[in-house]
Amino acid sequence: MSKTGKEILEASKVIAVVGASRDPDKAGGSVPVGLQQRGFRIIPINPYADTLFGERVYRSLAEVPEKIDLVDVFRPAADAPDIARQAVAVGAKALWLQLDIRSDEARQIAEAGGLDYVEDECTAVTIALYRITKKAAA
Repeated sequence: MSKTGKEILEASKVIAVVGASRDPDKAGGSVPVGLQQRGFRIIPINPYADTLFGERVYRSLAEVPEKIDLVDVFRPAADAPDIARQAVAVGAKALWLQLDIRSDEARQIAEAGGLDYVEDECTAVTIALYRITKKAAA
């Protein structure tokens, strides 16, 4: 059985944000900042930016040199299956499709690859709801 969004976030520290945005008025621009403020390590994935949220931006999940706990997706549902394949390939623990994004194919790929899966839910809302914060490493 797949973990709940709350359980996934409690178990995650490093979040790769696919579709991280330079626009603070978009969810892909504001949500990662909120996650960062709560102590999560954010790794932005965006083909058109070099730095976002004070972090180096990578073009794809495959380029990220560290272990990813959660892949947080701010892309159209049509892109989700490919992102799911990339998440499985890099050994992420979970795939999360943001509010209004649903993909049966992405779910099948993620679950077949052993990833926990959430769709149509906002990480920021879940974090606020359960007051999830990460302790900074001493």
